[in-house]
Amino acid sequence: MQIQGQVVIITGGASGLGEATAKRLAQAQAKVIVLDRQLSQAQAIAQTLQGAAYECDVTREDQVTQVLQTVQREHGIAKVCVNCAGIAPGQRIVGKQGPMPLADFEQVIAVNLIGTFNVLRLVAAQMFEASPMGEDGERGVIINTASVAAFEGQIGQAAYSASKGGVVGLTLPAAREFAKFGIRVNTIAPGLMETPMMAGMSEEVRKKLIEQALFPKRLGHPDEYARLVSHIIENPMINGATLRLDGAVHLPPK
Repeated sequence: MQIQGQVVIITGGASGLGEATAKRLAQAQAKVIVLDRQLSQAQAIAQTLQGAAYECDVTREDQVTQVLQTVQREHGIAKVCVNCAGIAPGQRIVGKQGPMPLADFEQVIAVNLIGTFNVLRLVAAQMFEASPMGEDGERGVIINTASVAAFEGQIGQAAYSASKGGVVGLTLPAAREFAKFGIRVNTIAPGLMETPMMAGMSEEVRKKLIEQALFPKRLGHPDEYARLVSHIIENPMINGATLRLDGAVHLPPK
């Protein structure tokens, strides 16, 4: 699918990987729609990209439904959706204060997994209504965000790893179900990326994590994620796949 002229929805688009993706796809002349809980920040980014921004909590069915209806009415059916909204709190299953509160686990699952599924199902329903494009009859592309923690989570990442493992598990069944409608579903599993989530770590912790990367020996740049998003959109043979973007990193237990 060509990027130029397409309406593109990006959740979590006000910072980090989502912001970088919004900028790259806008450069490719897409109509970028930024969805984020931080409305003022989303609006500031969208304004510089000649796009649009809407406040959206991906865990809320009513809010996502309303926002997607507004986007369709004001901009047309989105042909691309990139799900970047997520949280990454660290907490042991049983710590010094006792077992992890169930509500803390539920929150991570709600945002990272259920939120991704919520947006995926609602945006796909709209894509079903789109006219097929090109020789393959493509109607849309959905790209989700997992993490290498889905495969090798560290101590303290039980909730995060479980949520991202769920996103990986969702990918192929969704791609198979949507195939007859000409909609592709893929997932990117980033490694250690230079995002606000990493900013809170000490320099010592950052150095230890970087040491685990084989090559290149550094944190990934958000634009490298965005470049992979662009390639997935444009390459119709990438479907039902989870692609690691991690410099061959292998995370230690802690």
